[in-house]
Amino acid sequence: MNETSDSPRVVNLSQRLDPASERVGGLLNAVRSIAGKRLQQWIGNTFEHVDDALFDLAEKAENNAAQMHYFDGMREVRKRRPTVERNFLGAISRDLGELAHAPQQQAVPATAPSPSGGVELSLVADNELEESLAITSMIGKNESRLSRDLFAVNQRLSVICGGHKIDDASNPVAPAILSQAFRQAMNELSADMRVKLIIYKLFDRYVLSSLEELYQDINTELVRAGVLPQLRHEIRRGKDAKGTDFAEQAAAAAAVAVAATQVEAGDIPNDLLQTLHALFSARRGPSAGAGRAGEGLHAGSRGPSPSANELLGALSVLQSQISSAGPLLPAQADDADDLRREVLQLKGQLLSQIGALRGERPSHVATIDEDTIDLVGMLFEFILEDRNLPAQMQVLLARLQIPYLKVAILDRKLFAHRQHPARRLLDGLAEQAKSWSEESDRDHRLLEKVKSIVDQLLHDFDDDLDIFDRLLVDLQQFQDINKRRSELAEQRVAESTRGREKLEQARRRAAREILDRIGDQKLPPLAHGVLARAWANHLVLTLLRQGETSPEFRNALRFIDEFIASTRPVRNAEDRQLLNSMRPGIERALRLGLANVAFQEQDIERLLSQLRTFYRQQLGETLDENEASVVEEDASMLAIPDSIQPIVDSEADDSTEPDAVTLSPDSSEWLQVQALQPGTWLEFSLTEDNLTRAKLSWISPMSGRYLFVNRRGLKVADYSPQDLAILLADGQARVLAANALFDRAMTAIVDKLSQPDTTPTATNTGADAE
Repeated sequence: MNETSDSPRVVNLSQRLDPASERVGGLLNAVRSIAGKRLQQWIGNTFEHVDDALFDLAEKAENNAAQMHYFDGMREVRKRRPTVERNFLGAISRDLGELAHAPQQQAVPATAPSPSGGVELSLVADNELEESLAITSMIGKNESRLSRDLFAVNQRLSVICGGHKIDDASNPVAPAILSQAFRQAMNELSADMRVKLIIYKLFDRYVLSSLEELYQDINTELVRAGVLPQLRHEIRRGKDAKGTDFAEQAAAAAAVAVAATQVEAGDIPNDLLQTLHALFSARRGPSAGAGRAGEGLHAGSRGPSPSANELLGALSVLQSQISSAGPLLPAQADDADDLRREVLQLKGQLLSQIGALRGERPSHVATIDEDTIDLVGMLFEFILEDRNLPAQMQVLLARLQIPYLKVAILDRKLFAHRQHPARRLLDGLAEQAKSWSEESDRDHRLLEKVKSIVDQLLHDFDDDLDIFDRLLVDLQQFQDINKRRSELAEQRVAESTRGREKLEQARRRAAREILDRIGDQKLPPLAHGVLARAWANHLVLTLLRQGETSPEFRNALRFIDEFIASTRPVRNAEDRQLLNSMRPGIERALRLGLANVAFQEQDIERLLSQLRTFYRQQLGETLDENEASVVEEDASMLAIPDSIQPIVDSEADDSTEPDAVTLSPDSSEWLQVQALQPGTWLEFSLTEDNLTRAKLSWISPMSGRYLFVNRRGLKVADYSPQDLAILLADGQARVLAANALFDRAMTAIVDKLSQPDTTPTATNTGADAE
């Protein structure tokens, strides 16, 4: 590349240009034009090859379902390709245009890579994990390969942007920003993740792999314009705060890329090991180079690193020491702290045990074994900190660290395959443990089952991985038996709750119908008592049995109107005639209604007798002293059995309750409640000493109330959406994670390792611990 120019046009690094100047605008437009033409051509090439790749994969698909995924992907790509290309090219053009005007905003996006070239792996879902790994691989591989030319582009863009630093994380044509822009544009594509990963690989092949040409064109153009023509393409070397060489960081990031270098769809990696090894290596700093050579930490200081068989032998000795300590006892308050210390100290204990076996304590292990030890240590450290598990269960599961470390050494697929028996067993134990509480496990069945499985692994597991299959079958059988029992109990609870809600709904409807018809009228005590108690109960039963559209319910409502009309004062002959004509029908309907609510015959006759006396008074007939006293009696003295409770009065009282505290429908807690689905587990802490775990079993379609049951299917509580949102806001309830323990742990571990200035805790207690 010719990077010489006439001296009058040479711009030194110290001679920063004014970003607002016309010349800067012209230079950036030139860069944008070069990038636009190249990227438009390359992104077009990418999508030209997508159809062929997907068609080939569809022909080789193992089943019809997989084949349909690829065919659906082909149709979706054809439909969305123009939008994806337009959004991608538009984003890069926009970023280049704003480079000089808003340099302070050129920050690493939320999903952009760290300075070492890695992507922040906030693993919200399994698909995002695979997508993040693909992006990480592309960025790491290409940043390392293109570092020389990209360094020159960064320096020259920094000059024309007024001296504001442009680096790999803020340069719009760097692999990091290009990859993230393409990822954002791909959000338009509603395709299976397998299809997206294939497109990412083609983007890597036809866009990122061609960037050297783009950088050469940009450097040539800027040199021709006199921007740093004498610049030497040297990458700054140095160390970060932890002593890690920047070049070593780039190498670690490049190691992540190995998993995505193959283009065959079947080779898309779903394991984290390569990413994790790269992150561990980057964290260790200068020793990473020795680790890559296979020597591990402090190579050559005291004897060779132990072999896998030596590690397994030493772990078996440590395991036998734990198992020989006696049966597992109920967890005590200090158990978690003790186990946490044991988890962190295992590496040192392991090396000491190997030293006892071979007569010389090694000071290091091979890098891959060290990574495995640290990874399993962080897994069990996570278990002891996972609030989704009850404290007693955390302690029990944490005792499995040594057996699981042996599994990881014997079979490194443990962290790669979700269907690995050991992984499924740990996930199954954690899922059962999540629902455990002392109240719901009074017979100790679940606690004893978990103890039994942990005990068997500690006593019986040596190197035969089949034990995990056997224990997994045992756990699944236990789970199936308890699931059938709990589902029956859960069904009965839901049916009972549904019946009560229908009854309450019918009571409110009956009360509303009667109160609406009474209005502002003041009824005599006898008439009010008949409607509020006897007839209201008849209305409720009619609603439940025949429904609100039935002739029986309409007749019951008509009776209320006629009965209220019959209590009005008689002022003339016409009123008298009307009342006399209504009385037979009222008595006949009342008799049938009372019989419907299980009135005894003698109670019916007594009440009708009271009603006849009342009507005689209405008609102006003379009553003797006893009859007059009956008419004036309070409603509580009516001939109505105590079993017939008032409905209208109780419903009226309920409506006068003071308003409760409410939350805004826009609050996060309210939105969280709206998103809850049956099967979700929550932890309730209504009192300081009582933690209750309950599953959302049913959401009432009538009242919207949320019914919660324990692991045995027995009712724990039911809440209105508003009440549940208030509990969440007050910290008296929290939603437990629904995804598997292993996935949660790997998310936390990768996130922890991806953070700056963070060293895995397990690594801190490494080979030097003594």
